[in-house]
Amino acid sequence: MNSRLIFLFVVLLSVSCKTDKKQSAVVLLPSDQEQVALAETITEEELKTHLYTYASDDFEGRETGTEGQKKAINYLVSYYTSLGISMAQGTDNYLQKVPVTYTTAPNGSMSIGGIEFEIGSDFVSFSGASASLDAVFVGYGIDTPEYSDYSTLEVEGKLVIAMAGEPQNEDGTYALTGTTSYSKWSNVSEALPKRIEAATSQGAEGLIYIDQGNFERYSRYYSYMKRNNSGQMRLEEKTIFSAVLNPSKTKELLGTIDLTTPQSLQKSIQLNIEGGSSPVDTENVVAIIEGIEKPDEYVIVSSHLDHIGIDAEGNVNNGADDDGSGTVAMLEIAEALQKAKEQGKGPRRSVVFLHVTGEEKGLLGSEYYTDKAPLYPLENTVTNLNIDMIGRIDPEREGDRNYIYLIGSDKLSSELHNLSEEVNAKFTQIELDYTYNDENDPNRFYYRSDHYNFAKNNIPIIFYFNGTHEDYHKHTDTPDKINYDLLTNRTRLVFHTLLEVANREEGPKVDKATSVSE
Repeated sequence: MNSRLIFLFVVLLSVSCKTDKKQSAVVLLPSDQEQVALAETITEEELKTHLYTYASDDFEGRETGTEGQKKAINYLVSYYTSLGISMAQGTDNYLQKVPVTYTTAPNGSMSIGGIEFEIGSDFVSFSGASASLDAVFVGYGIDTPEYSDYSTLEVEGKLVIAMAGEPQNEDGTYALTGTTSYSKWSNVSEALPKRIEAATSQGAEGLIYIDQGNFERYSRYYSYMKRNNSGQMRLEEKTIFSAVLNPSKTKELLGTIDLTTPQSLQKSIQLNIEGGSSPVDTENVVAIIEGIEKPDEYVIVSSHLDHIGIDAEGNVNNGADDDGSGTVAMLEIAEALQKAKEQGKGPRRSVVFLHVTGEEKGLLGSEYYTDKAPLYPLENTVTNLNIDMIGRIDPEREGDRNYIYLIGSDKLSSELHNLSEEVNAKFTQIELDYTYNDENDPNRFYYRSDHYNFAKNNIPIIFYFNGTHEDYHKHTDTPDKINYDLLTNRTRLVFHTLLEVANREEGPKVDKATSVSE
């Protein structure tokens, strides 16, 4: 054989070997039997050992920004380091700094045309301000490419006043959606932030929002802060003054103007509100097991690392179930997945382990990750599996204990919901209870844990939850009350579901619109 043919043969052989190597990475996935063996490394004994440390008095209830939470963070970092699991990109030794501010309930008032409005009763605000600003009524305060209440107004440097709701067509459908369902501009959680964002982009100096639901919501919180001499934690950001007006005061503020027509009020509003704020030092903990074949696609497993600290009587709120159970479940899942990788059968996609701070303060850590500083692109994030309270039994389920509440699995992706059902039927045979998945559920749990910040960005989610119980948010939520056999089996369910999502050919498709009602 001549030298040229020999050279070509060697090149082809080399290419063939490389191709086989790439193909072998695709097929070297755990079999069902191997998956079971990996899941069995998640044990009652190890979960219990973790939890008796993580939810001990030494961790002082893991209040956001406290020394106790720092101990919890150090525990997580040490464990991922011991497993040899990598820190996420953009972190400092697994830590993603989350800029949080603690704001005390302000005092003061505002006035227009000689009429005084008292904070707490007539309006609620958590912003300090001392200024006199020209007032402009901006209707609904909506600003989109298709519809804008600002199109005929100049509001730069002014204070805008907006009311709840959104425009409707003559047939009763909503103008923004073209359907009988309203848009995010009417979602209780998003209505005010979206209007603040719109007002800010138009150059306004402040916003007063007239809305019964938000006024009641923030009034309760303001009263609680005053009564307990406490404050509110928020993500630190430069923002304009904002307040929510008691709708009963609408006429006093706006007079007899036509509420269907945005317009200048030809009056100034005097703001005299004093409040204080200070920074809170806190972080998310983020680790990653990089995917073999699809490293730039991500599955995120999450739980919150914080709890509510020490109460006024000096009792430590250990938070064994909330969310010590979800936290230690993640540690065991990470260990099992790392074993798979060490056996040469690691995940096709990257798996991110996201322990978020500030969940108890308003989902702050997950909001920062999704809305401010995602460490990995949201457009490449295929699923979020969120674990928040999986170690106890809902009193409603006593005597029927082999269950888990699933929330949100079908909200965005039919594929994810079906995949979840199939994995459970094959491996764990837990009753998947969808009671709290109902859109009409008054508890609204879908909006109350960290998965929601992913869901609102159209990332399919599953929220694993055991329901509340008599020890919820009390110092009696201790490790000795955890049902470790249930915690183990539920953790294995999440692990099996994670493997399926991480290893399937395509990520779960989004085939449903984001739910916006709250």
